[in-house]
Amino acid sequence: MINAAHIILYSTIADADRVFIRDVLGFDGVDAGSGWLIFKLHPAEIAVHPTDRIGKHEFYLMCDDIEKTITELTNRGLTISESISNQRWGRLASIKLPSGADLSIYQPLHPTFTT
Repeated sequence: MINAAHIILYSTIADADRVFIRDVLGFDGVDAGSGWLIFKLHPAEIAVHPTDRIGKHEFYLMCDDIEKTITELTNRGLTISESISNQRWGRLASIKLPSGADLSIYQPLHPTFTT
């Protein structure tokens, strides 16, 4: 039986993004060998959206209060790459990883499995 999910973020400077996720975002992790960090995630959910193309995948960190989360992250020196916007399904923002990639954060407006 499936009991978890493993998500992969591709990065042009993986070591810096791993340190960022560990030290700035505060995710617990384990060393899978040779400094290869694997991080523990909080509860997650999966949705399947329709598309007419070969599918792509997206990854969002979830929070209960996006204003508070963005304030805490900017106080830690993070760059906000996309300001908070209101969507039909939640409130969305993005932060910048050291590699320059965006990482989305959202506060869902729908019921979740995390509450």
